[in-house]
Parts: sequence; C-alpha cells; structure tokens
Amino acid sequence: MTDLVIGADGLPRCAWGASTPDYVAYHDREWGRGLRGDDALYERMTLEAFQSGLSWLTILRKRPAFRLAFDDFRIEVVATYGEADVSRLLADAGIVRNRAKIEAAIANARAALELPEGLSALLWSYAPPPRAARLTSFAEVPALTPESTALAKALKKRGFRFVGPTTAYALMQATGMVDDHLAGCHVTGSSPA
Repeated sequence: MTDLVIGADGLPRCAWGASTPDYVAYHDREWGRGLRGDDALYERMTLEAFQSGLSWLTILRKRPAFRLAFDDFRIEVVATYGEADVSRLLADAGIVRNRAKIEAAIANARAALELPEGLSALLWSYAPPPRAARLTSFAEVPALTPESTALAKALKKRGFRFVGPTTAYALMQATGMVDDHLAGCHVTGSSPA
C-alpha cells in the first residue's frame, strides 16, 4: 500500500494526510468524520467551492480568515450580504478574492435558507451506503459518483452554485458521508455528530 505512510508518531495514514503538519491535523481530526449542522456544512460547502482550481492546503491555511470574513459561515447572516459585502470580501487579502465564488457563497446561503428540511438533512439524504471495505489505493477513489452527481443536480435545482459533481464528492469525503481513508489508515470513520 504505497498510498499509506507511517508518520513521525508511528501511525499509518493516507499519504496526502502526512505531507504537512496542517494536513496531518486535518486528516486525523476532520476529513472523513461525520459532520452535521446547517452552518457547519455550509462552511465546508463554501470552502470546497473556493478550493476549485486551487490547493486544499491554501484554503485550509486561509480558513481562519474565511471564518472571520464570512461571519463564521452563519447562513442567516451571509444570506443578508449585499454589494457592500461583496466589495469588502473582494478587498480582503486573507481570503481567495474571486467575485464569482463570493457571489456563489452568498447565493448559496440564501438558497440554504429556503430549504424546508435544512441543508444538513438535504446533503445527508444523498450519502451512499458505507462500503463493505475500505479502498486500498487512491487510484480507486472516484472523483465523482452517482450520488455526488445527483446531489449536485439537486443543489443546482434549488439555486446553489459552484457545487458540481466533483465538488459535491469532495464535500461528501470531507464531511464523512463517504469514508475514503484507505485500508490500514489509523483514522476510523465516525458517525455524524
């Protein structure tokens, strides 16, 4: 299993999750762990959209600035943002300054407010059944699945932006809807909080 490495702490982990201290912490404590809650999932959805075309490490390192800039990703607050907020965000060097992604984040907050069941319930309704066994190589990990494609379509129908099938799958991985930690990785999945 060349996609696993033994860290300085003696623990086997997915190779990408051992490349920097930031990744070790994210891999071990967050990625693939069940996450619930509308605001928490809105944050992850927004950050996955901002990551599109960039390194996840860039987004991870900018996450504190994103949280500050987007009022801790409180859906009810971000949904009220107007053009002055867009200008403020475009001037914030601490985040990724991309008008389309900023406007999508605001539109997505507004769309989330319109969901009668809430964002968390909608997203988790597309989670596939758990795999019988963990994958053994990242070559086996899909970029998208029928579930992520269906989720992206459902989100688009409800007015969400910047959440295509690949971004939807990355969101599913990050929030524990799927467990893509490899066989042998010390991290065990957790049920949704």
